[in-house]
Amino acid sequence: MIGHRFTHFIPDQDKGKDTYESLYKIFRELLLITSGDPQEALSWLTNLDQQYNITTEDYGIGDFIEDLKKEGLLKENPADGKMSITAKTENDFRKSALEEIFGKLKKGGKGSHDTFNTGKGEERGVDLRDFQFGDSPADIAMTESLRNAQINHGFDNFELRESDIEVTEREFKTQTSTVLMIDISHSMILYGEDRITPAKKVAMALAELVLRKYKKDTLDIIVFGNDAWQIDIKDLPYLSVGPYHTNTIAGLELAMDILRKRKNQNKQIFMITDGKPTCMKVGLKYYKNSFGLDPKIISKTMNLGASCRRLGIPITTFMIASDPYLKQFVKQFTEVNNGNAYYSDLQGLGHLVFEDFKRNRRKNL
Repeated sequence: MIGHRFTHFIPDQDKGKDTYESLYKIFRELLLITSGDPQEALSWLTNLDQQYNITTEDYGIGDFIEDLKKEGLLKENPADGKMSITAKTENDFRKSALEEIFGKLKKGGKGSHDTFNTGKGEERGVDLRDFQFGDSPADIAMTESLRNAQINHGFDNFELRESDIEVTEREFKTQTSTVLMIDISHSMILYGEDRITPAKKVAMALAELVLRKYKKDTLDIIVFGNDAWQIDIKDLPYLSVGPYHTNTIAGLELAMDILRKRKNQNKQIFMITDGKPTCMKVGLKYYKNSFGLDPKIISKTMNLGASCRRLGIPITTFMIASDPYLKQFVKQFTEVNNGNAYYSDLQGLGHLVFEDFKRNRRKNL
């Protein structure tokens, strides 16, 4: 009997599928850079294909476009032929960002939702305690309670008293309201360095994390330039910078207004920025100064940081810059707020956001 012979497994190659996946990864990155404009992204993709020969004779850009339509990732307006991305593409942005930024982190035991406290939480634990007035009947441990009654009163005249009843303790889970502030001032693309695309990725990954794992948490996203305004999660891929100054004051004021309406005890602000505050609104006019740390603007910014501290709202600042005088400003702002500050290159930004998000969730702020 010869038996079994083993050889290296060589899977069937689907060149069309491989080419599609390679093109889609590039196309997805280009969509973020072009703020969700598929026409411009496809134009860039075509130029890249001409330079690096990404496609094959059997599978070209035209085939790729048709596959995007079949997959429901791209739609075309019959009236003018203009293409746009779909809600499915927006969801895929968030999922891929979550995997790219957070996928390599180590598992942390039971996760970040747990606290060391017990209370009226959502998940049943394993510990038992005596029944107390106000406990839910659904938490009564029937087997243990009946056993206590038999031990205490015998089998002949069975009776169940309040002192016999035990309940299963529930594990308390913290719920957090988070506001993520994103700087969209002109400096986010200044000197040819793209800082807004990584910031968008972080925001999408954080949004997907909350939507998937922490469904009772709240995440509000605001952008700030000359003014500040709130955006929906689905709008993140289309986010772009403008000819704006940096009105950090407006962003903080809006974040505080949002968090005042949230009933969760735990509240926090994340701020992703690459520069100093350079603008504030005085009445109907804007007061601007791009040439340094203006005392008038800085004083107001510091006052808001102190107000957040009194309200129990920590601010975590992620400074995408290495200028010493900017670091000094962030250090002073962090001390006033008693928050956190990180100075990061663009590659490490997502990891820092996630780690601090988990850490803040474990505190009763």
